[in-house]
Amino acid sequence: MREELAKVCKTLHLAHVMETYEQVLFEDRESFLLGVLRMEIQRREETKLKRLLKKAAFPQLKTLEDYDFEAVTFPETCTKEGLIDLRFLERKENVLMLGKVGTGKTHLATALGVEACRRGYAVRFFRVPDLVALLQEKHANGALMRFQKELADCELLILDEVGFVPFHQTGAELLFHVISACYERNSVIVTSNLEFGQWNTVFGDT
Repeated sequence: MREELAKVCKTLHLAHVMETYEQVLFEDRESFLLGVLRMEIQRREETKLKRLLKKAAFPQLKTLEDYDFEAVTFPETCTKEGLIDLRFLERKENVLMLGKVGTGKTHLATALGVEACRRGYAVRFFRVPDLVALLQEKHANGALMRFQKELADCELLILDEVGFVPFHQTGAELLFHVISACYERNSVIVTSNLEFGQWNTVFGDT
């Protein structure tokens, strides 16, 4: 019977029923069936979250619950509530976090990315120097278009540490293309220790 049940679950793509159905408490047939299906949904969501977090490649997992917003100054166009609710993702808007080293920019960017994964969004996290090096490598190997398509498929791109390392012209152009391709299609979070007006010192092109 168990072997046949396993075959049926495989046919119906119920990947988690066999490992959970014995844990379901029930009073009648309907409650048992409902419990089994709820467990299947729960396990699918957990599996999806693990997959999204792995794909995002966060250096560390951070949460909004652990972040102290006391030192953050919000512009008129953004509020703490709007940021936490990820409304900018719905509108495909971008978030720019500027501040000195050690002010928690990476923590906040990561925490927003983790929350986005929890809500089912596809996220990618890159330290900007690493991304530029990767873009140049893909460009040299003829694999740039495929990689750009991967980036275009994500709904939130997090670019951490703009300003720590100046780029050569080719690297700057490749990064600029990635960012411009996201316009009105994906949201981007950028963290930087430089004021926006100083970015020409990094990109080498005003």
